Amino acid sequence: MSVFLDTGFFVAFHNSRDVNHSRAVELMESLLGGEIGLGFTSDYVFDEAVTVALMRTGRHDVAVDLGNLILGVDRPRFVTVLPVGEGIFDDSWSIFMRYSERGLSFTDCSSIALVRKLDIESIISFDNGFDGILSRLS
Repeated sequence: MSVFLDTGFFVAFHNSRDVNHSRAVELMESLLGGEIGLGFTSDYVFDEAVTVALMRTGRHDVAVDLGNLILGVDRPRFVTVLPVGEGIFDDSWSIFMRYSERGLSFTDCSSIALVRKLDIESIISFDNGFDGILSRLS
């Protein structure tokens, strides 16, 4: 089993004041305990998560700490960061155009493309835009 980790999961886990923080901690414990499979994310999600942390706090150190968490710097690595290559990029654009009414970001569409290509079972996300497209844990 495997799960894809979305931006909102990382942001909520890292920010104790986030409305979804407690649930993100529970999901992280399940991930680390092997209960929900191997964790994957993408370089686009990494970019988005670090940027959101920087923009919300205005603090570079907070963004770096979140980036280091995802990359497993000075702590156990719990997620594999997948690159969005040319084929995934093209698939992402098709998905972006197909689901225009969903309000999904291009990064969200790249996540959908990766999940589909790699047969990842579900996505951990607090974004209901994925509902009906992917199996979502929240």
